[in-house]
Amino acid sequence: MTRNAALLIVDVQNDFTEGGALGCEGGAEVAARITEHVTQANYAAVVASRDWHDADGDNGGHFAVDGAPNFVNTWPVHCVAGTAGAEYHPAVDTAKIDIHVKKGMGEPAYSAFEGETDEGIPLAQELAARGIGHLDIVGIATEHCVRASALDAIAEGLSVRVVNDLTAAVSDEGRNRALASMADAGAVVVGTIGD
Repeated sequence: MTRNAALLIVDVQNDFTEGGALGCEGGAEVAARITEHVTQANYAAVVASRDWHDADGDNGGHFAVDGAPNFVNTWPVHCVAGTAGAEYHPAVDTAKIDIHVKKGMGEPAYSAFEGETDEGIPLAQELAARGIGHLDIVGIATEHCVRASALDAIAEGLSVRVVNDLTAAVSDEGRNRALASMADAGAVVVGTIGD
């Protein structure tokens, strides 16, 4: 692993895994596999993002509080700050995480690059300060926050590798479309980390 490579773990939270408000099938397994990978890998930094929505209001229209969610830009209430649903899945070894990023505080946010560290520093600025030039991206959900994070990372000038087997998707069709769009934007998409 190159010295300037970091791992970005996107939104591996209870509400995005089985039994959560927006649970993806296979999310718990992905959480465990990510921890196994982090234990064996040697990254310059490990970053993890979380949705961290406000309890009050609709978070800029993100929560469908006055009607049914359309699952495109309105969603059921999820990942409310300070609730069990917003916490990392228990299979994630948080001791391995160097940088914690929160996003969506009172507003819609999909990309980890829309968030900031616990110290209030935007993710892109934090990575630049650490000399990070490459991101391996894993997490949940492939077609939403993983995709948005990968596209923003590329826009920030980072090289990006997306590890398909370390992501969980809402649907196979959505996964395939998302992987294709990330590849078209310049990401390297691999099945497993050894590919």
